[in-house]
Amino acid sequence: MRVMAAAVLVMESLLMGFALLIAKDDATATALWLGSILSFLLFITAGMLKRKGGYQIGSVLQLGLIAYGTIVTLMYFLGTLFATLWIAAIVLGRKGEAIKARLIAERDAKNP
Repeated sequence: MRVMAAAVLVMESLLMGFALLIAKDDATATALWLGSILSFLLFITAGMLKRKGGYQIGSVLQLGLIAYGTIVTLMYFLGTLFATLWIAAIVLGRKGEAIKARLIAERDAKNP
């Protein structure tokens, strides 16, 4: 679960960098700083997923990514797309961990 979620966050950080390149001519300095901070936080949060709070922070940052659509309109669509990938990474990751735990339990039951 952690690997997929971290990959999504790093890709979102890169996406924000590209969005900043689009916004640099038309956006205010404040909007550019907010985008830079969001990009940095997305990248840092990818490393914080070892802790339980990392997933909550990552989930909140998804809203920031979508909200950046007020600066770069395309971010409404891309933010929603990446938020969906974030949810999929968590859901599929949990399923994978459950299957892994079940297989380990079966193996341990066969080999006491």
